[in-house]
Amino acid sequence: MAEIEGFTRRRFACGEVALSVQEAGTGPALILLHGFPQNGLCWARVAPAFAARFRVIVPDLRGYGQSDAPPDDAGHDAYSKRRMAADIVALMDALDLPRADVLGHDRGARVAYRLALDHPDRVDRLGIIEIAPTADYWANWSAEMAMAAYHWTFLAQPAPLPERMIGADPVAYVDWTLASWTRAKSLAPFPAASLESYRNQIRDPARIHAMCADYRAGATTDRAHDEADRAAGRRIRAPLHFLWGHHGFPARTGDPKGIWRTWAESVTGEPCESGHFVMEENPDAVTGAFLPFFRG
Repeated sequence: MAEIEGFTRRRFACGEVALSVQEAGTGPALILLHGFPQNGLCWARVAPAFAARFRVIVPDLRGYGQSDAPPDDAGHDAYSKRRMAADIVALMDALDLPRADVLGHDRGARVAYRLALDHPDRVDRLGIIEIAPTADYWANWSAEMAMAAYHWTFLAQPAPLPERMIGADPVAYVDWTLASWTRAKSLAPFPAASLESYRNQIRDPARIHAMCADYRAGATTDRAHDEADRAAGRRIRAPLHFLWGHHGFPARTGDPKGIWRTWAESVTGEPCESGHFVMEENPDAVTGAFLPFFRG
């Protein structure tokens, strides 16, 4: 698999899984967490700019890219965001990082806010791109949202139904998914090397299963964890900056920044001109929003 320009790739043992990690730069640590159906290469258009000022660490989440892809379990805990956040804590320990700034997109943003809730002493500042919290997504489900985000229910169906359906033509599925979630309904925003890596990973049945397991956890375990935190009054202590696209998923919720204010003590943010894949569709919006934020 290719690397982000100027980055080197290594593998780290992180408890029960090994994660493939790209790294570049010096200074305060900044961890970038990708989403579905991508991997760490989704940061290729913005990571070098961050690496000019930070030590930038870009793992492939469990099940994605070149990281290990364990099977799901009956309780859908293996791909819970709590378990995936624990992977990142183990990676921080392996890198001797007591704390870091964290920026996540899509599923990676769900790992990022779970990391901030479960391990508040490890996160200095938290960046969120293009999501609302999992429990709120489910609570605000509507006909419009169901049509736009059908994959939430499709991928969460019991195995092996979605795995077999995607596996019948995996590249067509990932290409359609990527293009349909952009503002332009096109694959043009995706760098060639990144796009090829997304196609390669979707060809692997173990990674198709992992992606489905990620969404099965989202429909069950992750939602339960969010609801328990909300009932207990737990909130994110780290300063949170939120960026979303005018043509993405959170915009359909009506007041996405207001939703985050119910979860975090300090929330700033703004929308930008983009579909769902903001780092590739509008990289200047990402660096413009988060370079000042992480520099404090």
